[in-house]
Amino acid sequence: MTPHATFSVTNPATGELLEEVADLTVEEALTQVDRAHEAFTHWRTVAPRRRAEVLNKAYDLMIADVQRLRDLIVAENGKSQADAEAEVRYAAEFFRWYAEEAVRLSGEYTTAPAGGVRNIVTHHPVGVALLITPWNFPAAMATRKMGPALAAGCAVVLKPARETPLTALAIAEILIQAGVPEGAVQVATTTATREVVSALLADDRVKKLSFTGSTPVGRTLLAQCAQRVVNASMELGGNAPFIVTADADVDAAVDGAMVAKFRNSGQACTAANRFYVHADVAEEFIKAFGTRISQLTVGDPAQGTQIGPLIHDQAASGVRELVESAQNDGATIAYQANLPETMATDAFVAPTLLRDVPADAKILTEEIFGPVAPVVVWDDVDQMLAQANTAEVGLSSYVYAGNLQDALRIGELLETGMVGVNRGIVSDPSAPFGGVKQAGIGREGGHWGIEEFTEPQYLSVDWP
Repeated sequence: MTPHATFSVTNPATGELLEEVADLTVEEALTQVDRAHEAFTHWRTVAPRRRAEVLNKAYDLMIADVQRLRDLIVAENGKSQADAEAEVRYAAEFFRWYAEEAVRLSGEYTTAPAGGVRNIVTHHPVGVALLITPWNFPAAMATRKMGPALAAGCAVVLKPARETPLTALAIAEILIQAGVPEGAVQVATTTATREVVSALLADDRVKKLSFTGSTPVGRTLLAQCAQRVVNASMELGGNAPFIVTADADVDAAVDGAMVAKFRNSGQACTAANRFYVHADVAEEFIKAFGTRISQLTVGDPAQGTQIGPLIHDQAASGVRELVESAQNDGATIAYQANLPETMATDAFVAPTLLRDVPADAKILTEEIFGPVAPVVVWDDVDQMLAQANTAEVGLSSYVYAGNLQDALRIGELLETGMVGVNRGIVSDPSAPFGGVKQAGIGREGGHWGIEEFTEPQYLSVDWP
């Protein structure tokens, strides 16, 4: 069926039109469910080894196509070339990891404690899975869901963000080329997101929702899932504290802070959002961190800059308002990078370090999602931890300390699902990615990720 309409995908750095993409209606999206459900009945019966071989080939094809996929992400997302290439390689790893997990789904065979019964536990794929991904990591968020879903034997309908659908379409083509059966991977590109998603969640054939996005949207989707008791996984917002203790290696902490804050121009749910630095090293850290920030190059990432635009003008305006709000609360701009003299769009925000930030400043309560680093100075660990744990979301956090035991003690007291200890990145395909409190439900990555797309079945066998 030929879609009756399209929508435009533009480059946030230049404003230029990249491509027109099919704008699916509710009826067209439901047709994709038809195809996915039909493909599922076959794909679920394919031997795990064969599914593993398909995912391994998808990994090889992505790695062979790194430069094209990198340039596609740079164009539609606006992140730097280095960040985009790192994302492609990271995204491909989910296909390789879940190729390995596909053949390792384990069951159980046990004797009932009372005797006379044997218990057999096995796992089945849940069915057709609706995957909703954000624009900030258009490759990695797709493969982190598609990899385990396909490994488990599910078929998928991927609903990418309207800002960055081209990467999702490219990855779907790679999967088909790798051998995923026709229909098992569908990509629902649409501007009618609310209507399409509501219709798909109301369809009895859709058995799973995996969503990455904001906490408010997650709450709405959970309410919709409740109507049919749909199996749901949620990876929601973050407000990560970055803690530096008095005995931390300041140079190492600054290196970590640059990664944790400025990867993808700060547009990451795991991005360091609040910097809590001990008073004994605060001046040293601020000077070293601020100097690095002021040296960042800003502009069109296709030209090799380190910091590109935010996803659109509205996002940039929101970040600038947060900076202004922080200044009204008493913070000062200590260091700032230069913006290019001429900009094709208003989506660029100068990388900024704010100091003298009050502990109750508004900027510390909201996910910044931009290249701004507010620094709070502390000298009482209990008070600092209380401030760090005030957020309603608990996705990731970072701790830099000279004494590893101190770092671990602080890490265990932080109300987050992930803690970077003396490193500025936490994501890894082999580890459980997810948060606590209102940061989400479930985990992606590791063996936990594939379990999210299976249902255990228990068979009770009479054994006189």
